[in-house]
Amino acid sequence: MMEVDWDGNVLWEHRDPAHHHDARRTEAGGAIYLTLEPLAAGVQAKVQGGLPSTEHQGQMWSDRIVEVDSSGSTIWEWHAWEHLDPETDVITPTDLRDEWSHGNTVVPLPGGDVMVSFRNISTVARIDRATGEIVWKLGWDLLAQQHDPSLLPNGNVLIFNNGTRRRWHPLVLSSVLEVEPEAGHVVWEYRDASSTMSFFSSYISGAQRLPNGNTLICEGISGRIFEVTPQREIVWEYINPCFFRAPIFGVTGAVFRAFRYGPERFPKLA
Repeated sequence: MMEVDWDGNVLWEHRDPAHHHDARRTEAGGAIYLTLEPLAAGVQAKVQGGLPSTEHQGQMWSDRIVEVDSSGSTIWEWHAWEHLDPETDVITPTDLRDEWSHGNTVVPLPGGDVMVSFRNISTVARIDRATGEIVWKLGWDLLAQQHDPSLLPNGNVLIFNNGTRRRWHPLVLSSVLEVEPEAGHVVWEYRDASSTMSFFSSYISGAQRLPNGNTLICEGISGRIFEVTPQREIVWEYINPCFFRAPIFGVTGAVFRAFRYGPERFPKLA
């Protein structure tokens, strides 16, 4: 992972061969990121769900969250296998068993706690940094293979809910949810009103609440980025015109995430 300036100059870099999906710079000048570690055979045997015999060469992996300081030294780490429950944190039935948790987002929160998204068990959780314990957890009764949770100023969490491999409904459809996390109550939701399944991205994707109250949505697989009002009206839309060949998706214009940056984030023109 690295930080670069607008001219492409590397300002900071940290290397970890097991790092995947997400990393965020911290206020202290380091970074927090997702990485993988192999599960012990005894733990692996207890993990429920997934397609039988689909471990990677017999091995299952699990997430480890690492924080490093500005020099790259590890100052905090969290092991998913120590805090997840093999009986209840179950891999969705049609997923491979090469990974238990499959983290796709990690977010340092004000005050020091950490929020994480685990796709393979359809879970978003808040971790108490001091104890390592899970403060609250949103699970498969609400989510399905979600991405990109973000904490809003009102304390709610905005989530792109991909909607594939649902346990409680056969339809595959995506939505963007604003959730009161401790109660697990949905206070706002975006779905496509014209057709139940026309808004759908099985992988990647994200959402960002904008300063004006609108929500920027990245429908990742189709490369569609659009902005909606609180009343769910589309006011801006863009479709990525650049295509490439990916191992799983073939020729695609997919976009992992999208963010809107105000003019204050760009260097002033001379």
